[in-house]
Amino acid sequence: MKTKNLSIKIVIALILGIAVGSICNMFAQAQFVEGIDKYVFNVIGQIFLNLIFMLVVPVVFVSIVLGVVGVGDPKLLGGIGLKTLGFFLSTTAIAICIGIALALIFKPGDGHSDLLKSEDVSSYQKTLDKQSQGSDNAAEQTFDQTLINLFPKNPLQAMSEGNMLQIITFAIFIGVGIIMIGSKAQIVHKFFEQTNEVLMYIITMIMNLFAPIGTFGLVAHAFTGAGFGAIKQLGMYFFIVLLALFIHFFVVYGSAIKFLGKSKPLEFFKGFLPAITLGFSASSSTATLPVSMKCTKKMGVRPEIASFVQPLGATINMDGTAIMQGVATIFIAQISGVDLSLMQLITVVVIAVVASIGTAGVPGVGLIMLAMVLNAIGLNPAAIGIILGIDRLLDMTRTSVNITGDATCALIISKNEEKKLQRNQSGANEPV
Repeated sequence: MKTKNLSIKIVIALILGIAVGSICNMFAQAQFVEGIDKYVFNVIGQIFLNLIFMLVVPVVFVSIVLGVVGVGDPKLLGGIGLKTLGFFLSTTAIAICIGIALALIFKPGDGHSDLLKSEDVSSYQKTLDKQSQGSDNAAEQTFDQTLINLFPKNPLQAMSEGNMLQIITFAIFIGVGIIMIGSKAQIVHKFFEQTNEVLMYIITMIMNLFAPIGTFGLVAHAFTGAGFGAIKQLGMYFFIVLLALFIHFFVVYGSAIKFLGKSKPLEFFKGFLPAITLGFSASSSTATLPVSMKCTKKMGVRPEIASFVQPLGATINMDGTAIMQGVATIFIAQISGVDLSLMQLITVVVIAVVASIGTAGVPGVGLIMLAMVLNAIGLNPAAIGIILGIDRLLDMTRTSVNITGDATCALIISKNEEKKLQRNQSGANEPV
């Protein structure tokens, strides 16, 4: 209920921000309007962004460590666990590629750089300069340099500079170390779990207390400079994310159900409709789990597989979020007038897929992961505020897509296990 109320507040703040900012745009030359924009709208928005960026490094580091430890659990390392993990990571990679491709084709932010003001860009220039010190620009790096730069010489320096690829690498090593030491590292494992709980609480608190007013400040600041003309770009962003979600839902999941699960997609979607509608209204994969598992079991998915795959999917299967990150990255690059290189696009895909492991389904975490992606390729995270309100409208559809992916995986694995069982039984019954 709180999440629903928060979404309503953010949408209201978005509408107010557009209206107030557009009115201020009409009187942009007036000195008092410049003062309000600079000392009210901009200050409110930047404080909210700083609160979000404050959590980027700790959330990424802790969630990746816990994700690796969780995947390394002996219960997950069997055949079913590896198949589940492979399906989730593959569909997440496909999802972000769909988002990137559609954004590159439709170009929602092309030719509209006034959404980002010069002072917004300059406020992050020092950070970007610090990240690029001692290395070539990301667009000019060779493949061998990219590989070498994955491994940090100084993990603390990587964290202070926000070098996300190096932070992820270090987190993976920590997670593997905890797995290999086993029970001796129980206290360390517990420390990371408790730290994660604290971080999730802080994120929830920031979103509940500051997200609506922060959204208002950021959107009002953007529209004071851009006016009503910015609505077209935001509308295109909304349309492209929605289109990508529908393509992923019907084409990717539909094909997987038909060819891998040997089932009829329409019948599956019809049987899973109660969970889809609940996920759309609740905007929470975890809250929808009981209904989701009930639906898959009714469709013939083995209970033990549904009980394993779907809760795991609620944690690591973030296809909808991946689509948002892909579209948002290209959109922000376009309004910033930046042409991303192939290596930067690959970096976006890799980071989004790896970061999906262990990322909690808490409102605001997707925002932090997007900030991480933007920082990693040298884009200005200030633009997050522009899409925040619009993105909340898409969150319900993303949840429906995510839980359908979990159910699709459960169906496919259940069908494959049934085939194995049938082959084993037929082999045992053959005359010797």
